[in-house]
Amino acid sequence: MLLADKKVLVTGVLTPSSMAFDCARVAQEQGAEVLLTSFGRARSLTERAAKRLPEPPDVLELDVSDAVHLEALGAELGRRWDRVDGVVHAIGFAPSACLGQDDGLFAAGWDDVATALQVSAFSLASLTGAVRGLLRPGSAVVGLDFDASVAWPSYDWMGVAKAALESTARYLARDLGPAGVRVNLVAAGPVRTTAARSIPGFSAFEDVWGERAPLGWDITDAEPVARAVAALLSDWFPATTGEIVHVDGGAHAMGV
Repeated sequence: MLLADKKVLVTGVLTPSSMAFDCARVAQEQGAEVLLTSFGRARSLTERAAKRLPEPPDVLELDVSDAVHLEALGAELGRRWDRVDGVVHAIGFAPSACLGQDDGLFAAGWDDVATALQVSAFSLASLTGAVRGLLRPGSAVVGLDFDASVAWPSYDWMGVAKAALESTARYLARDLGPAGVRVNLVAAGPVRTTAARSIPGFSAFEDVWGERAPLGWDITDAEPVARAVAALLSDWFPATTGEIVHVDGGAHAMGV
């Protein structure tokens, strides 16, 4: 029970295939009280997925690009909880022009790129800022990442956004460390989620990842990722912050 009596906010649950769904499930199995977020038309999907969790949680309205939503989130969490022990950031989006285009980075204009950066990277700071008043020494923010140290086929501006996410996490770790709050990322291997299937060329990752990973890799199983998230949310990493933990079967460490 790594997360006994912890209060954890989980973003990014869309369907039971979402990595965030497994993060919420494992958190509950490890003793946490969980709340989810969603917004707009997707909220009904999130609420349906929530019913599949061991303890169906409430779903709070949150569009991370909306300042009004962010302010309301902090107020609502303060009404329900006296503190937030953990935050799972599993949010990413890029307009279609930013991904898988024949002209690569040259295909997208600034408006599309700005959306990708705001939703996929800046949101880590804006979400953390929205709940900052409820974070306590020992609280942890954990974000889901995809290794941004190299360029990937078709990933284009989303890869740039992930690089920005990684840098944002380091600076948040700097700013929140004096308050005893940890900020870390889990760089996951490819998992066949609804979001992943929307990425042009995602099958290229599926075909080679298991062969490159010395431990092997199951693209249908987010459990290893969720366990790493739970561990980083727990008290077992009290002196770890600004870190990127790779949960990818070891593929990131292999050469050609």
